[in-house]
Amino acid sequence: MDPSFSTPYNVLLDDPSRLTCGVDEAGRGPLAGPVVAAAVMLDATRPIEGLADSKTLSAKKRALLFDLICERALAFSIASASVDEIDRLNILHATMLAMQRAVETLPVTPSLAKIDGNRCPSLKMQALAIVRGDALLPEISAASILAKVTRDRMLLELHVAHPEYGFDAHAGYGTPQHLAALKQHGPCIHHRRSFAPVRQALGGDSRLLRSIHSL
Repeated sequence: MDPSFSTPYNVLLDDPSRLTCGVDEAGRGPLAGPVVAAAVMLDATRPIEGLADSKTLSAKKRALLFDLICERALAFSIASASVDEIDRLNILHATMLAMQRAVETLPVTPSLAKIDGNRCPSLKMQALAIVRGDALLPEISAASILAKVTRDRMLLELHVAHPEYGFDAHAGYGTPQHLAALKQHGPCIHHRRSFAPVRQALGGDSRLLRSIHSL
């Protein structure tokens, strides 16, 4: 579907006959780890209180809502695009790919996908991009929570394997702690080499280049 597809807001949002899903991602900005997307179809007969943009919620609240969404949603799916795909495609296209995978692996096929942001992935059904949708629509809020919690848990697993980077503290974002660890240790295989701070950490050092390719 053309990413520029547009339909008047109220036409799609106010039609209760549409079987819709909300879609959001987590992890566009970090220097390491995959980008994760989720698609959620909520069940009106099993409401979930407290849905909001995942970034505004505490980790404890996100975890509680994650379990409720998985229990009460009509359908949900979580997908990702790998570091290799991010480096090969660029982060925008890898994000669209993760969103596409999430929607297309839903066990129930929606007729409309509501996407957080200003662009839509290529999908087989109608799609509507909604800026700040994660704060406006509960189905997108739910998707943002599933994506955020899933990715944070992935980075905790990476921390076990690579504790020197502190992934448990910053989830791969370019914090001073992370940048210092990159400078000291060089990138690992989970770092996005297409991102400038990681390229700078490689710095053309042949030892680092050999190290990252041997992992």
